[in-house]
Amino acid sequence: MGISAVTPHSAVEEIARWIETRERSYVCVTGVHGVMECQRDPALRRIHNASGLTVPDGMPMVWAGHRAGAAWMRRVYGPDLMLTVLERAAHNGWSSFLYGGAPGVPELLGERLAGRIPGLKIVGALSPPYRPLSAQESDAVVATINASGADLVWVGLSTPKQERWMAEFRDRLKAPALLGVGAAFDFHAGLKPQAPGWLQQRGLEWAFRLVKEPRRLWRRYLRNNPAYLTRISMRPPRLITSEGTLS
Repeated sequence: MGISAVTPHSAVEEIARWIETRERSYVCVTGVHGVMECQRDPALRRIHNASGLTVPDGMPMVWAGHRAGAAWMRRVYGPDLMLTVLERAAHNGWSSFLYGGAPGVPELLGERLAGRIPGLKIVGALSPPYRPLSAQESDAVVATINASGADLVWVGLSTPKQERWMAEFRDRLKAPALLGVGAAFDFHAGLKPQAPGWLQQRGLEWAFRLVKEPRRLWRRYLRNNPAYLTRISMRPPRLITSEGTLS
């Protein structure tokens, strides 16, 4: 799969371009978990490769990029990307729809974000059921989001569910930008703590999250982290300079 060799600034500028030109695309915010899920699932890999941006959410992806020659590459952390884009949105008058999270979470998130970012326009919030949507429910979701006039649709369903959702609904939604930001919903709603910055920069955020949610995450990290290191050592990443991506 390809990872976009970007910085936070260049990622935001690309998203802004979509909105200004009304080009419709989506952003996958991808860490080790997402990369390894793509290795096991060709359909999910195609979804990531079809994105407008697949940004490096984890430091291991950034280190891989540096190793491949993309010295400029920086981590594009989902929660930080969300705040930066929303600050631009408030300045430019872009509107946002929040889709995902447990019941009540997107509404709470909208309140917290509006209090944090003056002038922010949140035009809708919806928490879907955990089960797959029926055809009628899918039609209703599309109608609700399109009627809101949102420029940005923030999707907080976790990986890989949110990536599959964006790929499925991309052509049916009028909003230029769909962004899968997962745990950013719970972080910015104040429901879960974020790892300290020094742990994030050392690639140890996974350890912090494991301590906080051991039952939910231990299998993921035990399965994915060693497999990622093994794969990187056996098949070093390469930079496709014409596309600005790592493969």
